[in-house]
Amino acid sequence: MSKVEDFLTKEEEQEIVEAIRVAEENTSGEIRVHIEKTTSKAHYDRALEVFHELKMNETQQQNGVLFYFAVADKSFAICGDKGIHDVVTADFWDCTKDIMANQFKSGNFKQGIVDGILNAGEQLKKYFPSLEGDTNELSNEISKG
Repeated sequence: MSKVEDFLTKEEEQEIVEAIRVAEENTSGEIRVHIEKTTSKAHYDRALEVFHELKMNETQQQNGVLFYFAVADKSFAICGDKGIHDVVTADFWDCTKDIMANQFKSGNFKQGIVDGILNAGEQLKKYFPSLEGDTNELSNEISKG
């Protein structure tokens, strides 16, 4: 499975967008998903590049999180903004990555992404609870490269 278009069905993509909406209900954190075929760069480096291209570094509390997927490379990365890294432990994202990887090993890509997003939302609300008047600063739609 190397084509971005074949990675998820439209229905699965909508389930992921809904998971982002649910995860963001209780946090001021912002979550995005980006999927592309491949990259010649280190996956985390490419994720950081996409993070900036999507202007995720411009959130008010610097609390954006990007789930990056390189489909043909069978690789993914999670990167968070400075506001998150300033307050969390070094292994903050490890449990989220493990949850996702376990689903991916079974071929359950959509469920792995949904589980990762919901777990991230739970983690983020501990440090970035939803505030009165909080607005959705970034699109919940999946971006593709």
